[in-house]
Amino acid sequence: MARAYASTILDANIATVWATVRDFNGMPSWNPGVTRSEIEGGLDSDVVGCVRRFSLRDGTEVRERLLSLCDRTTSFTYNFETPAFPVMNYLARMRLMPVTATGQTFAEWEATFDEAPGDEGKYVEIVSNGVFQGGWDALKATLRSRPRVEAPLWAGFPPNKVWCSTVIDAPAAKVWSVIRDFAGMGGWHEDITKMHMLGGVRSDKISGTRDFLFGEGHLNEVLLHLDDEEMSYSYYITKSPLPWMHYVSGPRLWRVTDGERCFGSWFGDWVASPQDDLTLMPNTEQNVYLKAFETVAAQLAGSR
Repeated sequence: MARAYASTILDANIATVWATVRDFNGMPSWNPGVTRSEIEGGLDSDVVGCVRRFSLRDGTEVRERLLSLCDRTTSFTYNFETPAFPVMNYLARMRLMPVTATGQTFAEWEATFDEAPGDEGKYVEIVSNGVFQGGWDALKATLRSRPRVEAPLWAGFPPNKVWCSTVIDAPAAKVWSVIRDFAGMGGWHEDITKMHMLGGVRSDKISGTRDFLFGEGHLNEVLLHLDDEEMSYSYYITKSPLPWMHYVSGPRLWRVTDGERCFGSWFGDWVASPQDDLTLMPNTEQNVYLKAFETVAAQLAGSR
């Protein structure tokens, strides 16, 4: 099965971007490659199962069915009913996520499909660059003149206490090569010292425990999962001086395909009193998660 993919950073908040792309019948308003669009049967464009029929500039007629639409995750999926290309089993998804550090939006567009024998790779290039990246480029131009929308659309994935994100000016693979080392954070976060794996185990051993000082606090954290394909890991705390319980956390990276940069997010969830959370939540977001990404970015910039 082939996979087409394009991702970008949009200079608009997620509510503004979502208000533009959520309309399954609205591509002609932001994508000049689409000249006309209508929803069959007179259905609203946010009715899951509706079919949009649209025309491309070269006269090609395409029909696509909306398979899912989610205002919580700012994403939707669709398939081909009448294909634009000679491919089979086409399934596409558009998803947005906020860049909490800057107020921008990370956007990804992807599709999986089967190509005919002899066409291997042909439509991956066409869909990734011609359709998806071309669409992002058109959307960037459109957003410059769109009024800002203020709406509390996205707050991460409950029950996470903290979900934050930023853009790092380095390729995802390069950033991952640094942060993947579960025992390496002491080398790039200035507040962490004496970090090592207990028992001398490898830092990529699931269930391995890292022992370290954060300021004057002594912590132990256990590796829950490590995923090189997704570029993510998670861990939980077994020893901490802070007033929380059941702490689980971890980072993830996404490629940004139209530049030498990547999108990184970090989540944290725990149980604590509401009064303690008034300090724990902003401190963890700013001084642990975002600071970790900032120091990695600075380290990579200094090594160029």
